[in-house]
Amino acid sequence: MRRLDIITAAVSVPVDFAMVCVAGITAYSLRFSGTIASLRPALAELRFRTFFLYTLSIAIGWLLCMAIAGLYTLRRRSAISELGRIILASSTAITALIVYIFFQRELFSSRFIVLAGWLLAILYLTIARLLIRLCIRLLKNAGIGLQSLLVVGTGEFADHIVTDLYAGKQNGFTLVGRMSDLQGGIETFREIVAAKHPDMVLLASTSLPQTDTLALLDASQQLHVDFAYAADLFATHAGHLEMRTLFGQPVVEVKRTKLDGWGRIWKRTFDEIGSTLLLIILSPVFLILAVLIKIDSVGTVFVKLPRVGERGRLFTLYKFRSMIQNAHTLKPTLMEQNERNDGPLFKITNDPRVTRFGRFMRRTSLDELPQLINVFLGQMSLVGPRPHEPEEVAHYQPWHQKLLTIKPGMTGMAQVSGRASLSFDDEARLDIAYLENWSFANDILILFRTPGAVISRRAAV
Repeated sequence: MRRLDIITAAVSVPVDFAMVCVAGITAYSLRFSGTIASLRPALAELRFRTFFLYTLSIAIGWLLCMAIAGLYTLRRRSAISELGRIILASSTAITALIVYIFFQRELFSSRFIVLAGWLLAILYLTIARLLIRLCIRLLKNAGIGLQSLLVVGTGEFADHIVTDLYAGKQNGFTLVGRMSDLQGGIETFREIVAAKHPDMVLLASTSLPQTDTLALLDASQQLHVDFAYAADLFATHAGHLEMRTLFGQPVVEVKRTKLDGWGRIWKRTFDEIGSTLLLIILSPVFLILAVLIKIDSVGTVFVKLPRVGERGRLFTLYKFRSMIQNAHTLKPTLMEQNERNDGPLFKITNDPRVTRFGRFMRRTSLDELPQLINVFLGQMSLVGPRPHEPEEVAHYQPWHQKLLTIKPGMTGMAQVSGRASLSFDDEARLDIAYLENWSFANDILILFRTPGAVISRRAAV
């Protein structure tokens, strides 16, 4: 999913809300002050504070009409098409307001404010959308926020794309490489992806055998790269497909997860709000745990652990220290006691490195609370797959790589469905099923089920 499209959609919502409010305030000012007020005095006084509260409520309904009109989809439209939808949405919103006023005989009776507010809203919304388009174009011209693209294939379509990119018609992309139809095999493709780090692979050839196309798709998903292909290859099977136009040609984009697009925006917003509130509310708990950790054993309060996150990126995970200092140096000597021989994870029920208070924190999962900092920083999510160590990821099977499609989570489907009692492959299947069928409601359900999983002591490894 193109970064600039997501940014545009995310920015448009608060900007549109502000524009509708400003339109209402402007209409109010025109009616109750200046020339219009002197020529036609108002028959009834309407306090600004009351009107402003009305305007906030109306603006919310206005945004709902704009959403129904398709103004917040991630599909790119022309400025004329967008203007038409703004007029349609605004007209629908103002009609609903007029009907409400007629039947309820509440709010305000000024026909001028209603008419002026409608026209000004259309004007302000159009200007704001044009300014957003201008800003996005400036960002594109500066090379900011572009998706890096690797083109695979030869022929007219591929040549057209490359020509447009070199001519400065970025369309949200920058070209980092081009290869012919899998010359050198799939391993050569993997090497090029590892060297160029593209955000998307575009198969621009229509003559590649289906087996090679599926091999490209599988390799792209394992390497956490978006994949799109020419529309006449639609018969190829894939999970989440989206038709769109790219460089003037129809293509099919294989979405790595339902989280792509608005789902990613909603999830990140929820993570930001949730982690901020929880960090504030739990700050006394953090202080108490810090004191008890220092009393119980020598060492730091927090530990910083390397973990592998979204798209295989390394990040530093924060936890309360539950082990003796420098416990990681003892891990090689304890490998023979590892109870998780079904996968890359490491677990010992009575790990000698764990402190007395550390055992309590692990049973209650209190040692994981500092991961809220990772969520706040955007490295993790409240809900997602378990974050794994680099050594564990190095032993992933190819299909395990899909776990790195999204950010790891503090809790997840595997944790609330059995946690330590599940095999690694079963955990992976649950987490992959979660990311392939993501929904906001499912995130909420998993969060509500987490305390029960902790209390039942099917808790963290």
